[in-house]
Amino acid sequence: MVLWGKSALQKARIDYAPKLPTSLQGSVKVKEGAPTQSVDDQEDIKKLFPNTYGMPVVEFEPSNETQTCEMNVGVILSGGQAPGGHNVITGLFDTIKRLNPNNKLYGFILGPGGLVDHKYIEITEDYINDYRNTGGFDMIGSGRTKLEKIEQFEKGLEIVRELNIKALVIIGGDDSNTNACVLAEYYAAKKYGVQVIGCPKTIDGDLKNDQIETSFGFDTATKTYSELIGNIERDCNSSKKYWHFIKLMGRSASHIALECALQCQPNICIISEEVKAKNMTLNQIVENICNVIAYRAEQGLNFGVILIPEGLIEFIPSIGKLIEELNDLLAAHGNDYKGLDEEAQREYILAHLSEENKQTFATLPANVARQLSLDRDPHGNVQVSLIETERLLSDMCDAKLEQWKEEGKYKGKFACLHHFFGYEGRCAAPSNYDTNYCYALGTSAAQLIANGKTGYMAIIKNTTKPTNEWRAGGVPITMMMNMERRNGEMKPVIRKALVELDGKPFKAFEKIRDKWARETSFIYPGPIQYWGPSEVCDCTTKTLELEQE
Repeated sequence: MVLWGKSALQKARIDYAPKLPTSLQGSVKVKEGAPTQSVDDQEDIKKLFPNTYGMPVVEFEPSNETQTCEMNVGVILSGGQAPGGHNVITGLFDTIKRLNPNNKLYGFILGPGGLVDHKYIEITEDYINDYRNTGGFDMIGSGRTKLEKIEQFEKGLEIVRELNIKALVIIGGDDSNTNACVLAEYYAAKKYGVQVIGCPKTIDGDLKNDQIETSFGFDTATKTYSELIGNIERDCNSSKKYWHFIKLMGRSASHIALECALQCQPNICIISEEVKAKNMTLNQIVENICNVIAYRAEQGLNFGVILIPEGLIEFIPSIGKLIEELNDLLAAHGNDYKGLDEEAQREYILAHLSEENKQTFATLPANVARQLSLDRDPHGNVQVSLIETERLLSDMCDAKLEQWKEEGKYKGKFACLHHFFGYEGRCAAPSNYDTNYCYALGTSAAQLIANGKTGYMAIIKNTTKPTNEWRAGGVPITMMMNMERRNGEMKPVIRKALVELDGKPFKAFEKIRDKWARETSFIYPGPIQYWGPSEVCDCTTKTLELEQE
């Protein structure tokens, strides 16, 4: 028995040959669309990005002409991990080598910081082959350094010049691609001749729009979480004595929760965007949950599964207003605040909040109020993953059910268990969809470089169809941008995509969720399949299927 080396699955997956759209299988030509504009704040965005604003969406078409191009390329993995990142790099590597065998690919170590600090490796055939079709970002590592200062841009330029790099490819989410856009604009304004291309990555699913059908990693992560939820549902239905409160990744949007609900049919799934739209309070959310628990108890069903988006707390309007003021307060007076002890920090906040937000802050459980007051992430956001929303809700449900029991409104038994699915999905071995999608994204990025583009994000469309019918191209990053408040200042950022309450996925969920609440309608998706019937192995997410039907 061998206890080292690679697993059987690892060995088999390395030999998998990703499929490409017809338009990327050989030489390509570029078809340009009409000029574009940003999704909002057009004048502000145009002023900030005069050299990369208004460019057309481009699509690749097969060409009969032999295509060659000399170019060294640098690649950066930025932000949190997402399944398929390695395949973006392998698609990029294979394409630049096909365009010219002498082309070189350099990977900057541990994210954008590697560019600034000149830490890199040359990615060779022997090196890259161990990472084909694998999860994780361990090929070169990732980091969260923000590229936003001129000295960073100039420091990065030094190593770009030294390695004779023609273009940088930044693989990341909305904030990382915003940084890519800023870098592209700076290098274009200075006429440095360095191209910058982005690739859409995030398991949260909030980097999507009319041009980007989905961000890579979402497919794999939601299928991984759905397997785990299905396992819990089966255990829940076997023992029939626990309510499982499951928090899922997704700080800024509820795409993961919605997709997992569509796959698993839990009793309750909270959608943050709906909470905000209906101006719901924390107490109303709790009461809705308790109504389901009480109804099922009357049927002798003292068990169930509840899905909770990670960022729910920010979407509750009263708490959202509090967080906005806290963000500005900490951005402006953070240094005064940091040196105080815990009780003094609480008093400092209460002394500086508006009356309305002071009342909200004072009514929150002490641990939640404390968590809202902690240091922000590099983008100025509350670190919602540190807030145990699942425990907050279950504790409040427990208290309300005890009250109802005293009033004779509830006679059941309430016992709960808590889960947070986050890291479990970030580095999973990519599904067939993400394997192919990411390889195509890397190939598209290489073709954007070869065709002289900068300030673009690689895109693949039509992905609910067979792979050969997928459409490849690029979209100007400025097209996706608007102005938002970050760390107390208005800054250009890519607009996050929220769950659309009038969209087909939510409507499908809304239509059936009451039945799921009353009955036990669990579905058990099982593990990700790589081989077998096409309807099992090659299916897209329920979300994408509904959106494209």
